[in-house]
Amino acid sequence: MKQKLFTKDFTLVVIGQIISLFGNAAIRFALPLYLLNLSGSSALYGTVTACAFIPAILLSPVGGIIADRANKRNIMVILDFSTAIIILAFSLLMDQFNIILLLVITLMLLYGIASAYQPSVQASIPMLMSQEYYMQANSIINTISSFSSLMGPILGGILYSIYGLKPILWICILCFLFSAIMEIFIHIPFQKQNVHTNIFKTIQSDFTESIRFVRKEKPILGKGMFVVCGINLFLSAMIIVALPYLITEVLPLEKTWANTLYSFAQGALAAGGLTGGICAGIFAHKLSIKNSGAILTFCSICVFPMGLALMLSSSAFINYLIITVCCFIIMVFSTIFSVQMMSFIQTETPPNLIGKVISVILTVSMCAQPLGNALYGILFEICNGFEYIVILFAGFLSLIIALRTKHIFVSH
Repeated sequence: MKQKLFTKDFTLVVIGQIISLFGNAAIRFALPLYLLNLSGSSALYGTVTACAFIPAILLSPVGGIIADRANKRNIMVILDFSTAIIILAFSLLMDQFNIILLLVITLMLLYGIASAYQPSVQASIPMLMSQEYYMQANSIINTISSFSSLMGPILGGILYSIYGLKPILWICILCFLFSAIMEIFIHIPFQKQNVHTNIFKTIQSDFTESIRFVRKEKPILGKGMFVVCGINLFLSAMIIVALPYLITEVLPLEKTWANTLYSFAQGALAAGGLTGGICAGIFAHKLSIKNSGAILTFCSICVFPMGLALMLSSSAFINYLIITVCCFIIMVFSTIFSVQMMSFIQTETPPNLIGKVISVILTVSMCAQPLGNALYGILFEICNGFEYIVILFAGFLSLIIALRTKHIFVSH
């Protein structure tokens, strides 16, 4: 085990994450916005983003199993090269095929790759440093993700408003190619495990072992997993669908200006994640999983001003400011919660299971995301003109989950 935080290999992981996550943030901002601008339908937007999560759910456990059985460096390199090829194919085909079908397929592939990629990054942390640095390392990875998500939508929004989609596609291709080349030089300790001759038996065996560990040996992890499911279903999904729909379609803003404002709102979300990640790193030794219920309570409370503003104010700009500020605060606290949960999982799980357990938890909690996206897309369409009802509904259910969470981790 390494006895310092910024080793050469972890530094290369960090730099590679900055580059690839910037490209990921930009492309995942631009493609759904392009779809929403084409259709103007929140239901279609919610349905398409829900479909995009299906391969993410299916491939996440496979990614975790591969992360424990293959060299994590090689996984990162292959997946970054694959992402560059997929975006290149989309850019060449977008003017020749049904754009909605092509967007669905491309988003499904991108989300699937991202879900298979993330367990390798998270599982590499215990391989590169001692346990005392887990919280700081996870904080750094989350901070990078948030910083990339901050700059990706802002720059992507500006480029999209001025030049359209294609320049963003080419920039993202370069990001993923450069990241893949850099990751070739990372060394992550790897010990080969026994593999069944039948790959499906290997997947079944590893998945069963992970489920048994979460259910029987560490049931606290299972409870935490369902907390994340609930927050994804009722809070995260609402923000994912509400933010672009409210800003670009509901608030009375000029279309080009609305797209730019949406990019800044996405940037505010990422800035909140960046702030939360930094806070988690600075206060790593003071944060405890026992505080997670209080942190989620702050997130839930911040939803209510958004709904009340839409209900009581007729000013588009005031509503935009309140929505953006509230989303920033929600992201601060939710990122701290995410860092706490990931560090808790890494601490409670043995090294030979870490990739599989992380992927199982991510897979189950991700199942809630597409359901939530589809649900809120339909609810916003049904409550056209009364969108505040949907937001207040999300805040109320999220608050119930947060209050229940306080009792789950009270003994840890």
